Amino acid sequence: MSLVTEAVRAEGLVKHYKDVKAIDGVSLSVPEGTVLGVLGPNGAGKTTTVRVLTTLIKPDAGTATVAGRDIVKEPDEVRSLIGVSGQYAAVDEYLTGYENLEMIGRLYHLGGSASRARARELLAEFRLEDAADRPAKTYSGGMRRRLDLAGALVARPPVIFLDEPTTGLDPRSRGDMWEVIAGLVREGTSLLLTTQYLEEADRLADNIIVVDRGQVIAEGTADQLKDQVGGERLSVTVADAARLPEVAELLGRLGSGAGEIDEHTRTVIAPVSGGVESLLLAVRQLDDRSITVQDIGIRRPTLDDAFLSLTGHKAEDDQQEQGEPEDEREREAQRA
Repeated sequence: MSLVTEAVRAEGLVKHYKDVKAIDGVSLSVPEGTVLGVLGPNGAGKTTTVRVLTTLIKPDAGTATVAGRDIVKEPDEVRSLIGVSGQYAAVDEYLTGYENLEMIGRLYHLGGSASRARARELLAEFRLEDAADRPAKTYSGGMRRRLDLAGALVARPPVIFLDEPTTGLDPRSRGDMWEVIAGLVREGTSLLLTTQYLEEADRLADNIIVVDRGQVIAEGTADQLKDQVGGERLSVTVADAARLPEVAELLGRLGSGAGEIDEHTRTVIAPVSGGVESLLLAVRQLDDRSITVQDIGIRRPTLDDAFLSLTGHKAEDDQQEQGEPEDEREREAQRA
C-alpha cells in the first residue's frame, strides 16, 4: 500500500509581533494532489500563515516543510518549487500582460522561447489574449488578479499558495478562476487556498481548517463543518415583529435547535434537518396561527453561521474588533 505524501506540513507555527499574536500554534497538512482551504475573516492569521510557509517571514516557533523542504533551513529550495498569488496583484503595471509573464519565465530560467510560449498559453487560458499587449495599468482589478495567478503558474510549480484569489472578482471571473484551480488539481498540483468564502472552499477544497485569532479552531470537510452549524437553516420573515417570539418557539420545535431572532429584519432563523418537509410543515403551522409571512425559505450555512457556531461571534464582529486588515496590522506591529 502506497503512503500519502504531504506537499505541505506545518506543526505548531507561531508568529508574534510584540503583543500581536498573528499566528499562535497553527498546524496543518496538505496531501499531494489535494486542496486545503483555510477559512477565516480578515485578521484571523491566514495571510501570515501563507507568508511563513512561503518563506517570506520566519516563524518564531514551530516547523514546516513544503514539497519535502524545510522552510527555515532550505528556503531557496522551497521558493523554486512553489507558486504564490497574494491578496493584491503583484504585477508590473508598466509592462504589458505578455511582458509580465515572459519576464517571470525568464526569472525562472525557462529560456526565451519557452518563456514566450508559456506566456501566450497562460494569456489564452485566463482569457487575457485581447489585452496581452496592453500595459497592466490599464487592466481592471479582476484582470490584474487573473494575470497575477497566471504569473504564479508560469513555472508549473508542484505546490501553489493562493491567498484569497477571487476577492474583488465578478461572478463570471470568479467562476473562471474556480475552473482553472480545479484543472490544476486534476493535473496533480497541490494547493493551499485561503478564503473568506465558504462557497469557494466548498467548491474547491478537499479539506478545510477554520482559523480564528491566530489559531485553528476547526477542521474537516465542507460537509463536516456544515454539520457543526446545523446543516440547513429555515428562515422566516414576518410582517408583525410582535409575533417573533412565537415564530422562534414554533421553529425551535420543528428543527434541531432554538430559533435566532433578528428584530431589525423581523426574521427568525433556525437549524432544521428535514429540508423541504420542514419548510412545508412550517408553512402549514404558521398559517394555522394566522401569522403573516413575508418571506420563507431553506438556506445552507454561511461563513458567518460557521463562525457563530464555532466561536460564539460572527466574522464581521471579529473584523470590527480587530480593526485593520491583517497585513496592515502586521506592518504596524513590525514598525512598533
